[in-house]
This record gives sequence, C-alpha cells and structure tokens, in this order.
Amino acid sequence: MSIEVGSKVQGKITGITHFGAFVELPGGSTGLVHISEVADNYVKDIKDHLTVGDEVLVKVLNVEKDGKIGLSIRKAKDQPASQSHSNSNHRDNHRHNRTNERVKESFESKMNRFLKDSEDRLSSLKRNTESKRGGRGARRG
Repeated sequence: MSIEVGSKVQGKITGITHFGAFVELPGGSTGLVHISEVADNYVKDIKDHLTVGDEVLVKVLNVEKDGKIGLSIRKAKDQPASQSHSNSNHRDNHRHNRTNERVKESFESKMNRFLKDSEDRLSSLKRNTESKRGGRGARRG
C-alpha cells in the first residue's frame, strides 16, 4: 500500500521526541507528526497527549523524495462547520477578502506602486540626511 498525500491512515506511535512523534504506518513505513500537528491547542509537552504504543488516525501531509513522511493528527479529525467559532470565522473571512483584493491587482500595478513608494522614501531620506551633513540645501537664509 503506497502512502498518498491527503489520505487518512491508522498508525502506531513508535517513538516520542521533544519535537514530535514517530508513527509506524501500514506497509512498514514511518512518518513524523510534528508537535504543532498533535492538537488544535498549544502543546507544551507532547507526552501529555501521546504515549508509545498508542493507535492514532493520521492524515498524510507530505511525502518527500528522500522518503520522509509528514503527518498530522489534528487534521485527521473531521470537524463539522457547526463546531467552528463565529469569531474565528469572521476573522478568516476578513483575511480571505483582503487576499482576494490583493489578487485582483496585477503584478505590473503592484510593481509600479512599489517603485513609486520606494522613490518617495529615498528622496525623503536624501533630503533629510543632506541637510544634516551640510550638503545641498543646507544653507537656507
């Protein structure tokens, strides 16, 4: 059985470190669940959540060319929409809308805006530094 990105598989915890847990997957391969992917809340000590020998459902996040497999326990859990908090939904929607507004702007217009802002800042900086060291425009009278 090949491990595919996005699939959910049952595995067994074989080792725990300060940065995550190693999970033996079907077929004998081993993947890593990073400590940030163990639970939805902050995990200070992974041993509070997992122990060696636990059977866990994990979602495959990535499979590297060198054979490393990234896993997630928290993303393997199905979360119905009714469980999400309205406050976080509002924040996510606001962030999504801002992202859409940025996407509509073309690369050329972004670059032109950046160049204009950059030139304005440079000219302002030059004006301020030249007057302090006695360059052009330092004598006003």
